Amino acid sequence: MAMFDAFRAIVLRDLVLAMRRKTDVFSTLFFFVIVVSLFPLGIGPEMNTLRLIAPGVVWVAALLASMLALERLFATDHEDGTLEQMILAPQPLFVLVLGKVAAHWLATGLPLVAMAPLLGLQYDLSVPALEILLYSLLLGTPALSLIGAIGAALTIGLRGGGVLISLLVLPLCIPILIFGAGAVEANVSGLGEQGHLFMLAALLVLALLLAPLATAAALRVSAE
Repeated sequence: MAMFDAFRAIVLRDLVLAMRRKTDVFSTLFFFVIVVSLFPLGIGPEMNTLRLIAPGVVWVAALLASMLALERLFATDHEDGTLEQMILAPQPLFVLVLGKVAAHWLATGLPLVAMAPLLGLQYDLSVPALEILLYSLLLGTPALSLIGAIGAALTIGLRGGGVLISLLVLPLCIPILIFGAGAVEANVSGLGEQGHLFMLAALLVLALLLAPLATAAALRVSAE
């Protein structure tokens, strides 16, 4: 119960702080909307082409948008001394890390997931394809946040931390990008998307098991 209370307290605290820094949240959403919306304008009204590129465009935009908010995941706690208190807390550090990642996804990832089907209408995606897009993002974006937390922990206090996070995290996120976009492409092509979704679910479970432990170890190294 103490671990659950600590997890809940971290989630609520970070959500309150995110609402006080609405500019950071809205800048991420605005970036996602702009990137996804510009491609139909640049390519033109060729529906077959738009349906073909839609999964990749939406998933790349979601990946880049999630990277924008990662730099501040632990930076504020590092600056005000909260990070040291988290490390010294009696609760396991990986539980607190999991709470921060959950709050990060609720503040940035979940709005992206909710907006993606609406933006997908610009690409003339069918209703089943939009449903698969929603399911793939629901499975993939939490994994992106979990993996991104490792890079954020390793780059605390470094100049150009956002660029370093991208260099560290993007190669690890490629499988999620491939299977996420592949699920929608398989549905559009009339093939089965279940295999891609199962792989996304497996990657999410793997990230849930390993990423908080790796992030906790990285935080201890960065704090020393």
